[in-house]
This record gives sequence, structure tokens and C-alpha cells, in this order.
Amino acid sequence: MKTIIEPFRIKSVEPITMTTPQEREQHLTEAGFNLFLLRARHVLIDLLTDSGTGAMSAEQWAGIMRGDESYAGADSFFRFEKTLRDITGFKNILPTHQGRASERILFQLVGGEGKVVPNNTHFDTTLANIEHSGALAVNLPIPEGMDPKNRHPFKGNMDIQALEALIAEVGADNIPVVMLTITNNSGGGQPVSLENIRAVRAVCQKHGLPFYLDACRFAENAWFIKMREEGQRDRPVREIVREIFDLSDGATISAKKDGMVNMGGVLLMRDDNLFQEATNLLILTEGYITYGGLAGRDLEAMAQGFEEILREDYLQYRIRSTAYLGERLLDMGVQIIEPPGGHAIYVDAAAFCPHIPAEQFPGQAVVCGLYREGGIRACEIGSVMFGQHETPSMELVRLAIPRRVYTQSHIDYVLEVFEALFARSDSLRGMRIIKEPPALRHFTARFAEI
Repeated sequence: MKTIIEPFRIKSVEPITMTTPQEREQHLTEAGFNLFLLRARHVLIDLLTDSGTGAMSAEQWAGIMRGDESYAGADSFFRFEKTLRDITGFKNILPTHQGRASERILFQLVGGEGKVVPNNTHFDTTLANIEHSGALAVNLPIPEGMDPKNRHPFKGNMDIQALEALIAEVGADNIPVVMLTITNNSGGGQPVSLENIRAVRAVCQKHGLPFYLDACRFAENAWFIKMREEGQRDRPVREIVREIFDLSDGATISAKKDGMVNMGGVLLMRDDNLFQEATNLLILTEGYITYGGLAGRDLEAMAQGFEEILREDYLQYRIRSTAYLGERLLDMGVQIIEPPGGHAIYVDAAAFCPHIPAEQFPGQAVVCGLYREGGIRACEIGSVMFGQHETPSMELVRLAIPRRVYTQSHIDYVLEVFEALFARSDSLRGMRIIKEPPALRHFTARFAEI
């Protein structure tokens, strides 16, 4: 059939609050033109992030009721551990309260002054945790990944020649780990090919470097491999996922993405000695090793969510429904990062409002415009998010699609709002920052319109 339907039925709903343009103007002003600072009840369609914003299944809610809240050795932990071992093949598994906790533990152990951590593209919390340790985070995307119109099927890939050059420049002894983010979030939600994962692994083996994944969206990346990479079409997604993890020495995972839960994370490590250090740090800062800052019910929901994300009918629906939004935006003349990504559509804000220079944050102007026009909350990924560290190569607006939350009619409404805003895009005004924290400023900075 031509129509790919949602592979689930809706069992529970929550109301959406409708707002007037006048109310939205007041809310936006009170929030300092930062959509992170809006009250959620004042948002009509929330595309700020897909992290922890999905809808859980009936089986996940059943797991919530089964949760064993024992402090140590809870049955819920052992179900969680078995599920992760079956999927990833890793023996050493720690639960954490979310992905950035896994990142903090890892880089507190391996980071530090003089260290350099390469990645295809670091996302915001990864970069912040690396730099908080005193290390330097370096992005090595392929050139095609920097061109919004390029239709390369794996624009999330790491530049292998650039990786080799970096190792030669700084020395392998100064690189504690090589990371690869799948899918490449800051690079437009673009996937990484299995060929590229193997190539990064080969470079790491050659130089004796540990290879770690930022595997928040490992299943979505595996689906793209299955659909786009030669020789992979007939392989089950679960098999592709297992090979991806088999190629790595460790991984940080936010279960709030492909784990399909509202809170949770995972840290995987092959090195037994490093794992023991991570265990000691987890006990000090997160909680005991069988709950890691979570309730037993959270572990149950994670275990179920990691199974559900591997359902291929769900992944087909997920990727196709995201592409629907991207293709319709292209049809109306709105430039996005092509081809459409997995968890989000990334609008080229510099092309959307070319009259606003990068130093006046065109992405922030667009997200404010979307909220004013129709109550939509989106996320700037450009000079606001990364400008404290470097000059970003692209000014983007991310429309992240929460899992199993919105229907096609919601997305059609988003498209109508975009069409109206695009027609008057020349009226959008640049922004300036009037207050910002020293790190991760996009979360709490306040702006004024120019």
C-alpha cells in the first residue's frame, strides 16, 4: 500500500492548549525570546526535542507497574541488563539517569587537559562534558555533510582522512577515545554508513585507540543502513545493530531517544578496568550500580523500549513520517538538510531569512517566528548553540519529532504555519543576546530583537 500507517493505536490522550497571537507574543517576551524558557502548556505543537518526549506503549506502562524498587539487586535491573546484552553484546553495562550522565562519567575518567576527542559531529552535551574535563572536542564531518542540498545517503559519516591527519597532528597518546555519533544529530540527523563505522574502527585499531559510539539513535541509523547501503537490504535491523555495537569498544546512550522512555541512559564499556572506575564514579554521583539514578520502573520501561525500537514496521513508519514533513517543506521552497533525517527535519535558517547575518542568529529568529505564527516550538542549532566554541558551518532550525505523539494532521498544521511564515520571512528580525551562562547557553540565554 502507498499509505504507511502508524503501527499502533492511540489509547490515551492529553489536551493541547490553544493560544491567541496576543498571548503568544506575551509568552515569548516573558521568556526572553528563548523557547526553552516557555511553559509547555503555552506550546501547541512541541518539536523542541525528541529526547524523552515520546509516548510509551501499553507494555511499557505495564512494566512501570512491575518495577522492583529494591535498592540493590532489583529484578528490574536484571531484565534491563539482559535486554541490553542481547541487543549490544556488551557484558559491562551501567544504567544512568540520562545520556549526559554517561558522558560525564566517561569524560571525567578519560578526558583532561591536553586531550583531544574527535567525532563526526559532537552534540551539545557531549561537547560540553568533553570541554568541562579540559579536553578539546574536534568535529570531522565529511564535506558533503556541510552542503544542505547534497543528497549523499550517509552525510553523517566521519572524514577518515581528516581523522588520520588529526592523529598525526596531535599524537595517538593524546586521543583518549574516538567517538562517532549515530545518527549525526548536529549534522542534520543524518545517518552513518556501516562502511564508515568499519573504517573508523580500522583506524582506531591501527593506532590502538578506543572507539566509542554516541548511540542515542542506533536503531534509526541501522534502518537507514538497511534501506540505503549496498548489500544490507535483506539483513534484519537487529543484526545490523549488533554488528554496529560489535565494532565499538563502548557507547553512551540516552534512552530518551531510541530507548523510547521519558528518562534513562546507558553506559557500555569493554575495558574491565575502566568499567570498574566508572562503577565507582557512578556509585559516588548517580546511585547504586543496579539503579544508576533511576527507579526500578524506569529500568522496566527502558528494557521494553529497547525491544520495541527494533520493530521494523515501527522504524519504517518513523523514518517515512519524518520524510513526509521534509518533502513537503521542499515542495513549498523551504530549504532543508537533504535528504530528510531520521528523528528531525533541519531547516536551513540562513536560506530562510538571508537578510539576517549569522551574528544576529537567524535560527533563533525563525524559531521565534514559528511560535508567533502558530504556537510551534522548535530548536535553533547554529550560532546560538555552538557559537561560544566555534563558528558553525550551518545555521539550522531543528524540528524534532517526538516518538508516537503527533499524527499527520498535526504535521500538516506545522506545514501550514511554515507556509505562512515563509511568505513573510523578510519581516523576521535578527536577535542579540542580553544574558547568557558560560556553557550550554542555548538552554537559558535571554534575547532581544534587533
